[in-house]
Amino acid sequence: MTQPPPTPPEYPGPTGRPDQPGAAQVPHQAPPYLQNPQNPQYPQYPQYPQQTAPGASPYVPPQATPAPPQYPTGPTAPQPAYPQAAAPPPYPHAPAPPPYPQAAAPSYPQAAVPPPPGSPLHPHHISTDRGRVHVAGQQRRTDAAAFGNLLLHLPNFLCSLVVVTLVSLLLGDFGILLILAWLASGALVFHRPTESALARHLLRLRYPTPQERATLEPVWREVTARAGVDGRTYELWVEDSDSLNAVAAAGHIVGVTRFAMNNLPNGELAAVMAHELGHHVGGHAWSGLLGYWYALPGRIAWRLLRAVTGFLFQVSRAFSCIGVAFFGVCVGGLALATITSLYGLPLLVLGMPYALAAVGRRSELRADRHAAALGFAPMLAAVLDKLHQQEQLRTAALTAAGQGAPVPETAASRLLSSHPDYHTRLHHLQQYLQPTR
Repeated sequence: MTQPPPTPPEYPGPTGRPDQPGAAQVPHQAPPYLQNPQNPQYPQYPQYPQQTAPGASPYVPPQATPAPPQYPTGPTAPQPAYPQAAAPPPYPHAPAPPPYPQAAAPSYPQAAVPPPPGSPLHPHHISTDRGRVHVAGQQRRTDAAAFGNLLLHLPNFLCSLVVVTLVSLLLGDFGILLILAWLASGALVFHRPTESALARHLLRLRYPTPQERATLEPVWREVTARAGVDGRTYELWVEDSDSLNAVAAAGHIVGVTRFAMNNLPNGELAAVMAHELGHHVGGHAWSGLLGYWYALPGRIAWRLLRAVTGFLFQVSRAFSCIGVAFFGVCVGGLALATITSLYGLPLLVLGMPYALAAVGRRSELRADRHAAALGFAPMLAAVLDKLHQQEQLRTAALTAAGQGAPVPETAASRLLSSHPDYHTRLHHLQQYLQPTR
């Protein structure tokens, strides 16, 4: 059974309690904390809990369920960090076997690939762009090698004169014309058509094609500019050969092989041309050709004499020892009479090949010096090295082909060689190869 709420107590006014006699009656006014803001005359009392029957559940006013917290969403929302499960401890494994030492592959140094011969990056490439050229007043001279060559050809010239005189006796009164014509024929050495005929038929040279001329002329212009020589005086020819070589022929011809033109850098090609120009300006080319021309009748007579002597010797062998002895007496008597009548001149002829070879070697060294003085010493040394390598490869090829080992060079063969050996030429170039201080 629900009981009514208790009556709030009456608080006395300012004069005392109301039930006391003599108390003044004043209107009732609730205290400030119990005043009703809508009607101040009626106080607002606090709510007390209601009494319930025994055994009943107390009344619990419903309470508002709190809203769940709003978590930020979106790409920038922080993700909750969940605890990660700890990784299991690693289990011990069997130790790996030690690696076996392996042999290291040998490293070979890579050979540097040289730039192609025509590349400006080649160390022996030279610039052929030149402006004004100074031409020297003296274009040619006759040095000691050229003069010695003419002097040594004098016995051959006299022998040829004897041969021509003997032949002129067969012509009677017209024999003197033959002698004079032969003496004047030496001027043909400097005749341009005759030079061209000799170069074409004897030396197997040809005129260069327009492409070959475009390769040769700039290099030749550079060489002649350094030497102070008018390059238009000379003619450039080409030899169809796969060997490294060049030639100075007659008085105005400079020939190079096709191999030298196509496989050498322009600096090394210039060194080869400067060497041949040295033969021309030193007089070696024209003196050698002139001496060869005037010695030609004597050479022809000597070959005929050898052929006749060989034939007679074979005939004398048919008559056993008596025939051979008779042949020896005849030939010996003829030789003694010739030597006596010519004051021993034929004996000089026998030693001329060795002397001419020595002069030829000297002229080659002078031509090397001419090229080195023009600034081509390193290029010329490289060309000599290539020539030496080609000679070694040729000897190895002959040995591998089964033609037997090369015959070792003897003292006589070295004395008859017209060119110095490789080491001698390099030795004479050392003064130009050493750096200047």
